[in-house]
Amino acid sequence: MNQHAPKISDASGRPVIRQLDEAAVNRIAAGEVVERPASAVKELVENALDAGATRITVDYADGGKTLIRVTDDGCGMTGADLPLALSRHATSKIDGSDLLDIRSFGFRGEALPSLGSVGRLTITSRVQGEEAAQIAVTGGRVAPVKPAALSRGTVVELRDLFFAVPARLKFLRSDRAESQAIADVVRRLAMAEPTVGFTLRDVTGGGDGRVVFRADPEPGDFFDALHRRLAAVLGTEFIDNALKIDVEREGLRLSGYAALPTYSRGSSVQQYLFVNGRPVLDRALFGALRAAYFDVLSRDRHPAAVLNLICDPQRVDVNVHPAKAEVRFREPEAVRSLIITSLRTALSGAGHRASSTVGTATLAAFAQEPPAFAPRVYQMERPSQGALSRALAYQAPPPQPGFAEAPSARVEAVAPPASDLTERPLGAARAQVHENYIIAQTATGMVIVDQHAAHERLVYERLKRQMAESGIAAQALLIPDIVELSPTDAARILDLSVDLYRLGLGIEAFGGSAIAVREVPAILGQVDATALIRDVLDELSDLGDSQLVQTKIEAVLSRMACHGSVRSGRQMRAEEMNALLREMEATPLSGQCNHGRPTYVELKLSDIEKLFGRR
Repeated sequence: MNQHAPKISDASGRPVIRQLDEAAVNRIAAGEVVERPASAVKELVENALDAGATRITVDYADGGKTLIRVTDDGCGMTGADLPLALSRHATSKIDGSDLLDIRSFGFRGEALPSLGSVGRLTITSRVQGEEAAQIAVTGGRVAPVKPAALSRGTVVELRDLFFAVPARLKFLRSDRAESQAIADVVRRLAMAEPTVGFTLRDVTGGGDGRVVFRADPEPGDFFDALHRRLAAVLGTEFIDNALKIDVEREGLRLSGYAALPTYSRGSSVQQYLFVNGRPVLDRALFGALRAAYFDVLSRDRHPAAVLNLICDPQRVDVNVHPAKAEVRFREPEAVRSLIITSLRTALSGAGHRASSTVGTATLAAFAQEPPAFAPRVYQMERPSQGALSRALAYQAPPPQPGFAEAPSARVEAVAPPASDLTERPLGAARAQVHENYIIAQTATGMVIVDQHAAHERLVYERLKRQMAESGIAAQALLIPDIVELSPTDAARILDLSVDLYRLGLGIEAFGGSAIAVREVPAILGQVDATALIRDVLDELSDLGDSQLVQTKIEAVLSRMACHGSVRSGRQMRAEEMNALLREMEATPLSGQCNHGRPTYVELKLSDIEKLFGRR
C-alpha cells in the first residue's frame, strides 16, 4: 500500500487542491501551539500578563486534562470583543505592520481558537464600566455571547482538553508529570514578572483544592523584587549563592543572577533564560551560559542562573515558532559575547568566594540525630584566647616514651602569627592535619582548606595568565594534514580560521572542500588533526560556536597545574600555609578547584557550637 497516496483526488487519481475548513485549520494550529496542558497554561497566563494583570490564579484538575482555569484582574474584554478573540489571527497586540517590533508575550492570535477547537472553552470577561459577558466554544462550535456575572478581569476555563482529538490524549503523560510541567511554566513566568502575583492550585476532586505554588506581588525596584521572587521560587539557598548580573553593552543588557560554580547542579534544571522577559529555550543562549562556566565546572556539572537579555525588539525575531520558545538574533555573536564576558567577569570578581552550601553540607555530615529527650544545656561563657591557651597547656599530658603518633592523625600545630590574620577572609593558619588539610581561624569561625586543590587552582590561574601574556606557541607540521569535509563544514570552519590561529591551530583551504592543517598548538603534543577538526565541527553544530581548542589547551594547563601544585602528604610550615591563604584571597576563582569542587569549607563558630549543644 502506498502510504503517500493523496487523500483527495479526482476520477483520474490526480491530487486535487482544496481549502481546509476552519475547524481543521484550527486543529492543525492547536497541534503546534498546544502540545500538552502546560502549553495551554502558558498561552492563557501570557494573555493575562498582556492584559495588564497584577494577580493571576491558575486552577487545574487531573494534570490539566479535565480542567484548566485562569483568572486575572486585567483590563478585560467587551461582549463585542469575545467572538473576535476566537477568530484566528485576531489580536489586540500588534497591527501587523511590523513583525519585528513585538513588545508583548502573544501576538499570533492563535491560542484561543486553537484551544476552542480541541476542548470545551468558556471565556467570561468584563471591562470596567461595562457589563460582563461570556462566550463558549466546544470542539470549534461557537455559541452566542450571553450576559454573565464577574466583578473584573477575565476568567478562561478550558475543560476536557483534546476531547475533540482523542488520539492526542494517548501522547500525554501521567497526571503527576503534567502537573509538574504546569508548575514549571507558572514558575518561569513568575520569575519573568516579579511584580505580578501568581497562585497555582490543584483542584482535582473539587473544592478549594490545594495550593501548589504562591508568589505575592513584590514591591520595589526590579532587582529588589527579583531577589525576593527568586528566593520564593528557587529558595534562599540559590539567592544566597548567586551573583548579581547587570551589564549593558552596545544596546544589549544582561540582568539577573548567576550562581557560584560550587553551587552547580547535576542537570540544567536551574537554568532559566529570558529575552525581553519572555521565557525561551534557545540552544545558542544555553550554549553561551555553559561556555561561560566551562573553565570552572567539569563536564558533568551544570551552572544555575536566572538571566534576562534585554534588547530592542527589532534586534530579535520571536516569530520563529508558534510556541515562541525559540528566537533568532540579528547579532548572535554580540549576544554570546555579552553573556560569556559578563558571567566570567562576575565569577572572577567573586574572588575566592565559595557557596555557603559547602559549609552547610559539612555541618550536616557532622550533625547527629537529636535524642528523643534532649538533656538540659548548661551554657558557660567562652574563655579568652589567653586563658584557653594556658588551660590547654596545663591539661596537656607529659610525653610518654614508647608511644608514636599515627601518621594519619598527625597534627602540625602552628603558633599564632605576630600580626593578627584572623580578620582576613580565610583567617590565620593554626594547624595542618592528615598532611593535606589546613585549619585556619577566622574572626567568626574556622576554615578548612584542601591544600592540593587550592594550590592546583592557583597554579592553573598563573599558567593561564602567562598564556594570555605570551600567547600560544604553534608547532608547524612537517607534512600538513589534509582533512576532507563537506562543502558546508569546510566553509563553517574556515570562517573560524582567524580565531583558531590565535589558539595555535593554523588551517587553510586546500581545494574543493578539503582543508589543510598546517599548525597545531605545541602544548597539546601529538595531535590527531582530523579528529580535532571534526570535534570542533560537532561542537559548532551543537552550540553554534566552538570553545573546543581552547578547552583542550586549558585542560593541558590544568593537568600541568595538578602536577605542579602542592601534593597531598606534604607537611607545610606556618608561613607556607599563610602564604597559600593570602594568595587564595587575591586570586579569582580560587574557591573551587579546576573541576568545580570547593577548595575550602567555612564553618561559623555559632554553627559549630550548635553541634556541641551550645545554643
